Amino acid sequence: MVKNREMYSLVNNEPGVNVEQVKINELYSFEGHPFKVKRDQELFELRRSIETEGVLVPLLVRNSPYGRGYEIISGHRRKEAALWAGLKEVPVIIRKLDNEQAVIAMVDSNLQREKILPSEKAFAYKMRLEAMKHQEKLKNSMMDPVGPKWIDELTDTPASETGIEKNGKVNIKKANSLKGNRSNEQLARMVGESVTQIKRYIRLTKLIPKILDMVDKEMLALRSAVELSFLTEDEQYQLYVIMEWEQAIPNLSQANRLKRMSQQQCLDIDKIYEILQEEKPNQREQIKLPMERIGKYFQRTYTFSADRINRVFIKRMGRKESESSEKEKSRKIYYLLMKMNQSIKNIETEKEEQKQC
Repeated sequence: MVKNREMYSLVNNEPGVNVEQVKINELYSFEGHPFKVKRDQELFELRRSIETEGVLVPLLVRNSPYGRGYEIISGHRRKEAALWAGLKEVPVIIRKLDNEQAVIAMVDSNLQREKILPSEKAFAYKMRLEAMKHQEKLKNSMMDPVGPKWIDELTDTPASETGIEKNGKVNIKKANSLKGNRSNEQLARMVGESVTQIKRYIRLTKLIPKILDMVDKEMLALRSAVELSFLTEDEQYQLYVIMEWEQAIPNLSQANRLKRMSQQQCLDIDKIYEILQEEKPNQREQIKLPMERIGKYFQRTYTFSADRINRVFIKRMGRKESESSEKEKSRKIYYLLMKMNQSIKNIETEKEEQKQC
């Protein structure tokens, strides 16, 4: 709580910063805001703090690009907690920010949180990287004398670091030497991740919401999810229905095979079903029988080995299993198709609801 008071006092004492009271119904969420705001235990504690001491740290906002109210850059959770606490107004700082500056400020302020879901990181990294690349293009296109100062204000990057001289001309040699300092490498240093890990997170944005939610819930491993992101949207919906029906989650090896088959355009519902039905090494049940107990079922001259004993059991039981397996598979696929039709209807309904929102 002391830390929040210090932040509030610093904001108030910062030259040229005015804290204003704005009605909550005039505040709108940032477009494409990737961070979830839930009324959970943490938000409840923030609400209790606001009820006793008010909103100590003002929200950072900008004028709405749509002409009315304000768009929240930083403070979505504070706004929700204040609304939950029954407040009608909250303190805000209004900044003039273009779209790229707003995206970067929004992402950076939320990445400071302790708990961030993989889906939140995925869309946040993607948004920030796209904003950085757009700023980079603006830097490279600045060739006129108004360049240096204008670029400093727009991108928060000194002109001396862009290859642009004081007279506004581009130093080609210096600019080329900076090309290796790519946006994804800059982002990796900023957030403390490797470039490879950044790319993995951004790949998650290609997943359908149902499968991405499984990553957030730690039901599906990140690396496996990255491989599945290469499947087409229809293939992902088919995969999700089978995962839900069979309660089976693909491991990395299976996900990689699904990806390859999708790229080869030979993946269908039967192939997905067969792959997910495979027994994983950690699922194999090992039965241990003392040799003296099973010895009476074999001749005394029989040489015991695991392979030979397996062949005996397979020979005697394999026929019955093979006869029933095809019937069982057909029955399961029939019910699977019925469930898939219902799931697709539900998914299409969800899509329509999302479009309306």
